[in-house]
Amino acid sequence: MRYLITFSYDGTNFNGYQKQDGLRTIQEEMEKALTFINGGKEVFLVSSGRTDKGVHALCQKAHVDISVDITEYKLKRAMNSNLTNEIHVINVEKVSDDFHARYMVKEKEYCYYLNMGEYNPIERNYVYQYCKKLDIEKMRDAIKYFIGVHNFKSFTPSKDVRNNYVREITYASIDEHDKKIIFTFRGNGFIKYQIRNMVGYLIKVGEGKKEGVDIPKILEMEDRRYASITAHPEGLYLKNVIY
Repeated sequence: MRYLITFSYDGTNFNGYQKQDGLRTIQEEMEKALTFINGGKEVFLVSSGRTDKGVHALCQKAHVDISVDITEYKLKRAMNSNLTNEIHVINVEKVSDDFHARYMVKEKEYCYYLNMGEYNPIERNYVYQYCKKLDIEKMRDAIKYFIGVHNFKSFTPSKDVRNNYVREITYASIDEHDKKIIFTFRGNGFIKYQIRNMVGYLIKVGEGKKEGVDIPKILEMEDRRYASITAHPEGLYLKNVIY
């Protein structure tokens, strides 16, 4: 039976989502719990996508095939009973055997949180403690240039070699609340570090060191050297996955 699992996690003490030898990851913790529930028979969890070290998820989704006969409610309870409290299963539902948590994604939404106010040690793992004033109006003008279908090679790591860097961003905004900036991006998919690199460039715009009008030219260059810094991971959250 195939199940779609919706879950959240605090990525602070994990080396990202994807399983890696000798490193603590979200996928490994989830698969350990599911294997135990599955009577010791090994399982493989297929997520909507990966998150990097230190990045959080409010609503990650993944599918899994298990052979034991168990209701959705009992599977949710069993998983939460066997998981660290850094991960929480929100919902479990049965899906058809041809459902795929990654390939059937229509859109993903990410948020990035930045603090312009006084340094807050309580939030240091959850909000980027930038602690300086930024020009938000300039940043709002700049973020609009990311909307649409573009080749985002300039905003992905130079070591990330792939055949296709084209993605569509359908929505991008910047909001301010209580000296915090919330960047929101929604699109059909995002490449490794893409959002953090876009936020890094927007920070430089807010500092007056970069110009928003240069973004189309940088996108056309398809060269990481012409973009900017990579924003810290702790401010980034996978907010939603839409099928």
